[in-house]
Amino acid sequence: MSDSIEIRGARENNLMDVSLDIPKKKLTVFTGVSGSGKSSLVFATLAAESQRLLNETFTAFIQSVLPQYGRPDVDALSGLSAAIVVDQKRLGGDARSTVGTATDAYSVLRILFARLGRPHVGSASMFSFNDQQGMCSACGGLGQTSHIDLDQLLDRDLALADGAIRFPTFAVESWFWTIIVKSEFFDVHKKLRDYTDDEMGKLLHTDEVKIRNGQINSTYEGLIPKFTRLYLTKDPDSMAPHLRVAVERVVTTVVCETCAGSRLSAETLSCKIAGTNIAECAAMQVSELAEFVDKISDPTVAPVVAALRVTLDNLNRIGLGYLSLDRRTSTLSGGESQRVKMVRHLGSSLTDVTYIFDEPTVGLHPHDITRLNELLLQLRDKGNTVLVVEHKPDVIAVADHVVDLGPGAGKHGGRIMYQGDVAGLRASDTITGRHLADGALIKTTPRTPTGALRVEHANLHNLKDVTVDIPLGVLTAVTGVAGAGKSTLITGALPRQHPDVVVIDQDLPRANRRSNPATYTGILDPIRKAFAKANRVNAALFSPNSAGACPQCKGLGLIYTDLAFLDTMVSVCDACDGRRFTDEVLTYTLRGQTINDVFGMTAELAVEFFTERTIAPTLNALVDVGLGYLTLGQPLSTLSGGERQRLKLAIEIINSGQVYVLDEPTSGLHMHDVDNLIGLLDRLVDLGRTVIVIEHNVNLIASADHVIDLGPGAGHLGGTVVYQGGPAGLAEDGNSLTGHHLRRRANVPAGV
Repeated sequence: MSDSIEIRGARENNLMDVSLDIPKKKLTVFTGVSGSGKSSLVFATLAAESQRLLNETFTAFIQSVLPQYGRPDVDALSGLSAAIVVDQKRLGGDARSTVGTATDAYSVLRILFARLGRPHVGSASMFSFNDQQGMCSACGGLGQTSHIDLDQLLDRDLALADGAIRFPTFAVESWFWTIIVKSEFFDVHKKLRDYTDDEMGKLLHTDEVKIRNGQINSTYEGLIPKFTRLYLTKDPDSMAPHLRVAVERVVTTVVCETCAGSRLSAETLSCKIAGTNIAECAAMQVSELAEFVDKISDPTVAPVVAALRVTLDNLNRIGLGYLSLDRRTSTLSGGESQRVKMVRHLGSSLTDVTYIFDEPTVGLHPHDITRLNELLLQLRDKGNTVLVVEHKPDVIAVADHVVDLGPGAGKHGGRIMYQGDVAGLRASDTITGRHLADGALIKTTPRTPTGALRVEHANLHNLKDVTVDIPLGVLTAVTGVAGAGKSTLITGALPRQHPDVVVIDQDLPRANRRSNPATYTGILDPIRKAFAKANRVNAALFSPNSAGACPQCKGLGLIYTDLAFLDTMVSVCDACDGRRFTDEVLTYTLRGQTINDVFGMTAELAVEFFTERTIAPTLNALVDVGLGYLTLGQPLSTLSGGERQRLKLAIEIINSGQVYVLDEPTSGLHMHDVDNLIGLLDRLVDLGRTVIVIEHNVNLIASADHVIDLGPGAGHLGGTVVYQGGPAGLAEDGNSLTGHHLRRRANVPAGV
C-alpha cells in the first residue's frame, strides 16, 4: 500500500501542471496567498476525485440517478482514501437542530437522565423534544409558539381569484392557489368578507381532503394547517430570503408560555439530577455543564458520564465552551459550525480516512488555536490523513508537512513554491516563509482621535453593564477570546445607540447561486450595455438570468440535484457545457471576448480589459480589498465569510460612510494579504473615516491605534472590558490573554 497520495499533472482552475506527494497519516497544511490554488488542489482535485471514485462503488441504478462527476483535470491521482470534507458551510438545519443534537451530546444526556433522574419518568425518548412522549404539547417541542396574523395573510376585501391570500407561494396562478380554486369548495369570485362562518372555516381549518375531478388530482388542506406545516415548523434561516421576509410579516413568534421555552413536557421537567432538570442542563454553557457532570459519581452511569465528558471536553478544547447544548445550529457562524462538525468526527471509530479542513481557525482567538491543534493531531494519531488549508502561523507550526502554493493569486499562482517541513518553509524565500520569519511590529505612535462614540450601560447578552468610549478618526481593534462579547458590543450595542454606524458583516442577503460579484456590485448592467452597444442587440441577451440564458440550466452553467438528506450534487450543464448562455449569445463579442469569457475573468484581469468609466472604480475597489482573484461570475454562495465581507467593503469604499465596523475582515487571508488589508484600512482612516474591527489577527491588532479587549473569558466569564488603550500597552498587560499572544508573536521595539 502506498504511503502517500500521489498527484501528477494537476491543472484544475489555475493550477500549473502541479505534481506532488502528500504523506499519509500525517498532518499536512496547505499555505499560500488567497487565490494561489490551495482550494483548487485540495478540494477541486483531491476531494472531488475521491468523491467520484466513491460514487463508482454504488450500483448502476444508484449511479444512474446521481450526477455524473467529470474527472478533475489531472494526469494521475493514486493512493486516495475516502475523503471527509469538514468545511465552513453552516450547519443550518430546522428549528429542532441544536448543538446538542448535532454532536449527540444531548442524546447521551437523555440516557443519563433516564437512568439517574428522579422521579423516574421513562426511557430516554421521554427526554427528547422531538418525540411525542417528551415534547411540550403546546409548542410541539419547538420552545416557541407562532401565531398567524390573518389580517396580514388575507385581504378580506378581495376574492380568491383576485389574490386574497397575501403570500408569495399562494399567489394567483401558483400551484397552491390552483389547488384551492380547483377544489370547487368556494365561490372564487366572492369576497372573503362575505364568506359564511362555514366557508371561512373550510378555507382556514379543513384537514387533508382528496380532490379528484376532471381538472385536478391532489389534496386540499386548510390554509392554517398547510401554512403551519410548510413554514412554522421550519427554521426561518433555512428559507429563501423573500419567503423569510414574508413569513416575518405574517407570523408572530413568542416563547411558549406552557414550557417557558424548554421544549419539554411538565412531566419530563419534573425529573431531576441534583435538583436540575434536563432543560436547565441543556441551557448551561458547555463549560458549566462539564462541571455539573463531573459531580455525578454513581458507578452505574460511569460509562454514560465518560462518553458525555469526552464530547463536552472536546467542545471546550476547541474553543466552544461558551455555547450551550440548546443553541440552534442555524445561529452558528461558519467557523463555529466547522468546529462542531470536527467534534462529531472526533467521536468516530473510522480510521485510514482523509479529513480535509477549510481554515478551521476562522473566528478563533490565538488562545483557542492551541487547543484546536490538539484536536487535529488527535485525528491524525487515530491513523487518519489530515489535510488543512490554513493561513495561521500557529497551525502551520504543528504540521508534519507543508505545501506552499503561489507565488501570487489567479494567473500568478498555481505553482508549488515549497513542500517539506516547517523549518524548511521558514528558511525558504517564499512569501509565506518570509512572513513566518517576521514578527508584527507594534504601533507606538497611534493617531490622535477626533472625538468618541460612547456606548453606555450595554447589557445585551453576556455584556455586564459595559460603558466604553470608541475613538473617532482612528483604527480600533476590538479583541478577546471567542464568546467574550466582542460582536455583541460592536455589532449589537453600538449600532443600537449610534444608528449611523455602517456595519459590514459577513452575511450577504443575496448570496445565492444566481448572484455573483458582477451582479452584486452592480457592474453587470454597464457590462451588458457595453456588449449590446458593440453588437447592436438587446442588453437582456447578456444576462444569465434573462433572455440569453441557456434554457436547460437557466443560466447557472451547472445542474443542481437535490438528494434530500445528502449534500446537493452539482454537475456541469450538458447543453451549454457550463457556459451559461445560448450559442447565439456567444457569437457576440466585446473587444474579442464573449460574455462568458467576461464572467470567467478575475477582477484583476477585468481592470485591464474594461475601459468603461462606470466599471473601473468598482473593479479597482475589489482589487484593493484583496479580491482581485475572484472571477466576476463566481456564485456568491461559494464565497467564504471573509470574502463576502470584503466584497461589501469594496462597495462601501465607493460610498461616503464615515464610521465602519468590520467583523473579522482577515478571515481567509494569507499573512501577505493581511498586510495589504491593513494598508487599505490605514488609507481609509487617513481619508478621515473611523474604522472599528473585531479581530483576532495579531498583525492587525499590533497595527491598530486603539485596542478594546473584552473578557477575561467566554460566555458568562466574559462581557467586561479587560483593557483599552494602545497595542503597546496591551502587550505589557499580564491579565489579558490577547496581550500574552501579542507579546509572544510581535516584535516590540526597544524601550517599549
